[in-house]
Amino acid sequence: MYQENVTALKKDAPIGVFDSGIGGLTVAREIMRQIPNEKIIYFGDTARMPYGSKSKETVTRFSKQIVRFLETFQVKTIVVACNTASAYALDELEKEIDVPIIGVIKPGARTAAEVTRNGRIGVIATEATIGSQMYNKYIQELNKDVTIYGKACPLFVPLVEEGLWEDPVTDEIAKRYLSELIDIDIDTLILGCTHYPLIRSTVGRVMGDQVTLVNPAYETARELKELLQHYHILNDEEPHLGENKYQFYVSDGAEKFKHFANSIIKYGILSAKTIKIDEY
Repeated sequence: MYQENVTALKKDAPIGVFDSGIGGLTVAREIMRQIPNEKIIYFGDTARMPYGSKSKETVTRFSKQIVRFLETFQVKTIVVACNTASAYALDELEKEIDVPIIGVIKPGARTAAEVTRNGRIGVIATEATIGSQMYNKYIQELNKDVTIYGKACPLFVPLVEEGLWEDPVTDEIAKRYLSELIDIDIDTLILGCTHYPLIRSTVGRVMGDQVTLVNPAYETARELKELLQHYHILNDEEPHLGENKYQFYVSDGAEKFKHFANSIIKYGILSAKTIKIDEY
């Protein structure tokens, strides 16, 4: 396990972040905001997305390939910025790598368990994440008295990827998906897919002010900072002027990815390179 090797990790080494495609950019954005001195190597598996409809075995195999790719950059930690991969592959990945690794499910689950007032928590996510019951597992480990209501919202991902963040179509779909969660009087809702923070305002409007929205992307970046501090590998120096602080790699469609990334990350995505992930 990595605890034995963590003393050899360098503070100025990059953080590896990966997702099935573009949703994990919401996690990368939060890392940039909350721990701005850190370098990031991001990989989006755009050729093989979505992961939400794939088997556990397939998602785990893909995730292991991506981790091997990220390890070529001597990353000091890895963030699994994908709820499906966090649900299906994180346990296996933890056994195989020598650096700290975190997913997006536990941080969101922890916050939801802390903030709920009436013990009724909703989770919206892909079918795979809902089916895995991982949010339920982690929340109830922390608070046995809560009830969790899962709702798969598969159309949210294509709506986000089409840029329809503030659109009547998205509003209508949100009302249909979320109506049953409103009826059962949840007071906390986890945005259990990394695409969903981009339609947070729509979800918030539909659910109403009485429902607390939990954004696992925000919570993951916060937990990552704590992890880096714990292991004394938080980068306390700004990167040198002109240094390539953020690098982005994809398995397909680099130009489309770059365009989308620039629409949500205001730090300048200079380029995105395509790599053959099957070779790892």
